[in-house]
Amino acid sequence: MEITLTTPALLFPALSLLLLAFTNRFLGLANLIRSLKDRYASTQNRLVYSQIENLRVRLILIRNMQAFGSLSMFGCVLCMFVLFAGYETLGKYVFGFSLLMMLISLALAIREIQISVKALELELDDLKGSSAGQ
Repeated sequence: MEITLTTPALLFPALSLLLLAFTNRFLGLANLIRSLKDRYASTQNRLVYSQIENLRVRLILIRNMQAFGSLSMFGCVLCMFVLFAGYETLGKYVFGFSLLMMLISLALAIREIQISVKALELELDDLKGSSAGQ
């Protein structure tokens, strides 16, 4: 397989968009945690505390998603440099590393989405239970 300088460059738009999406998710969760923390401080509601704990796990996942996405981007840039220097075989390995980092980042994103959906389902179940009692 032949690899050129343009091959790793093809990942830049995808990686940039992924990192932007991960950052937006992080900022959204940070705002939600701040509001839930204030709510918990005034109510001491166990459900609110459970939501904060769920968000803590999701923040760790998002941090790792960003880290592996950044490593993928770093690998792409390093691959381009290695290819520019004329080391095609090493460039293939570095590009493979970049792809692996991107796969890990995407796998973490899938896990974070699963946790997010589960949390929303619990919230909806709680709402359903409280409306049935009225």
